[in-house]
Amino acid sequence: MTRQVASTTALVLGFLVVMMLGGRLIRYFGIAAEGRLDISLLFTIIGYNLPYFLELILPLAFFIALMLVFGRLYVDQEMAVINASGVSRGKLARLMTPLILALFVGEAALSIVGKPWGVRSSETIWQQQALTSAFDLIRPNEFINSGNYHLYVGSLSDDNKQLQDVVLIQTEPQNKPAAVNQAPPELEAQLPIADLPKDIVAPTTRNNSSISTDTITLAKRAEQVETGDSGITQLDLFQGRRYEVGAGSLVYNQVSFERYRITLTEAPQEVVTEDNIETQAVGPLWQVATGNTQAGSVDALRAAQGELGYRFALPWLMIIAPMLAVPLAQVRPRQGRWLRLFPAILLFVSCALGIISLKNAVSKGNVSVWSYVWLILGFMVLALYLNWGTRIQHRLRVRAKSKALADNSSTGGQL
Repeated sequence: MTRQVASTTALVLGFLVVMMLGGRLIRYFGIAAEGRLDISLLFTIIGYNLPYFLELILPLAFFIALMLVFGRLYVDQEMAVINASGVSRGKLARLMTPLILALFVGEAALSIVGKPWGVRSSETIWQQQALTSAFDLIRPNEFINSGNYHLYVGSLSDDNKQLQDVVLIQTEPQNKPAAVNQAPPELEAQLPIADLPKDIVAPTTRNNSSISTDTITLAKRAEQVETGDSGITQLDLFQGRRYEVGAGSLVYNQVSFERYRITLTEAPQEVVTEDNIETQAVGPLWQVATGNTQAGSVDALRAAQGELGYRFALPWLMIIAPMLAVPLAQVRPRQGRWLRLFPAILLFVSCALGIISLKNAVSKGNVSVWSYVWLILGFMVLALYLNWGTRIQHRLRVRAKSKALADNSSTGGQL
């Protein structure tokens, strides 16, 4: 029976994976057709995204397989024969302990190690591909966009690494601090306000702290820097000028340079933040969640706790699945095994959705991280009641009836 459950789990898992990856694959093919993704990296990205889907699909596939196998045993009256032979349904479930433990370890590896590694590797490929696509799209006398940069090139070499007559415009969002790659303050020369006409001096006296700043850099040529780090892209600009212009302001800063290095894309930050929680390993997350590091804010601490609780709670679905499937698969004669399949799936999915919703609730600080424990224990208690509730009620009724008969007989004997 263990082999039958394992084979059914594999079939259901393959079907669900194809269903889930179908839409994603079509979208990737569309991106590749537009030239924004190398077709040779298509299946690599899908492979990296596979743990992301398997961490939720694997428990569901295992539960559906258990419902199908045990449901068939009840419908074909095989379970009645097995029980008559002295083998209870609880013992049948215990015979699958090696399979359950193997799936528990596999699910733990997926949620704790596999998914963060896959998401991190996939994001790295997308960053490299976006940058490669941006430089491949460079055309003379045309503007291209790469993030918050707008690049204009007069001419370029065959390998797209030597650029001539470069215009680089960087747009900074409102209330964002200045970039770290600005020119030194001692090299900047502010245009004197006294040299401006009187009719344009007045608008510049307002507070500029909330004004967005655009940086315009002009250079005769530029070269792409070989940094050796796939996460960093830099350009060396030669013989040019750099301007800082504030929106709505007539005062600007300017500086001349012979050589100026600018960073287009930076390496991912090692500091744990709310944006990179899913890509972090367990070690950094544990340090942030337990407050052993000073880096990060309160929001980062809550997000780390929610992510850790989510990763550690998912493997317990493999334990809850057989505990729920054994009693829910039982059907009466002529009912059919499909009668309880869909309600049982809804009950099991509600447990998975509860874990997902707790991740967001813990990250926002609405509930404690110990809510994961109470949710898992609650579904285990429900499963134990479904397995033993009827039997316990039957035994209590038999004991109550026996006690009543004993009291009646003792009363009659005294009379």
